[in-house]
Amino acid sequence: MGTVPLLEDDALAPRARAVFDDIRATRGTDFINNFWRALAHDPDTLEAVWSRLKSVMAAGSLDPLTKELIYIAVSSANGCDYCIHSHTASAKSKGLTPEMHTELLAVIGMAMQTNGLVKALGVQTDDAFLA
Repeated sequence: MGTVPLLEDDALAPRARAVFDDIRATRGTDFINNFWRALAHDPDTLEAVWSRLKSVMAAGSLDPLTKELIYIAVSSANGCDYCIHSHTASAKSKGLTPEMHTELLAVIGMAMQTNGLVKALGVQTDDAFLA
C-alpha cells in the first residue's frame, strides 16, 4: 500500500502538470504511471527525477534495451517489484524476447549467488582485477 495518494491530472500543481505533459510527449502516450503520480506531490523532486531519468535512459554509448536490462538487474538486487515490472515492460517494448529474459534472469541469479558467496567467504579481490 502506498504512503501517499496517487494524484490524478485534475489535482496537479501547474509544474507537475508540465512534467506530465513532457512525459506524455517524450513517450508518445497518454499513460502516466503510478510512480510519477506519487512523485507529483513534490514538483521539485518530480522535475528532477524525470529530467535525470530522461537523460540517463536516452540512447548513448549503451543502447536503450541494454539500459533497461541493467535497470531490471539493479531493481532485482534492490528488491523493487514495481521497478522490475515497469522496466521489464519497457524492455519488452524495446525488443526483449522471452529467451533474452530467461537468460537475463539466469545472469541475475548467478550474480546474486556468487556475490553472496564472495561476501560470506570474505574473498579478497585479485590484484589483477583492481582498476
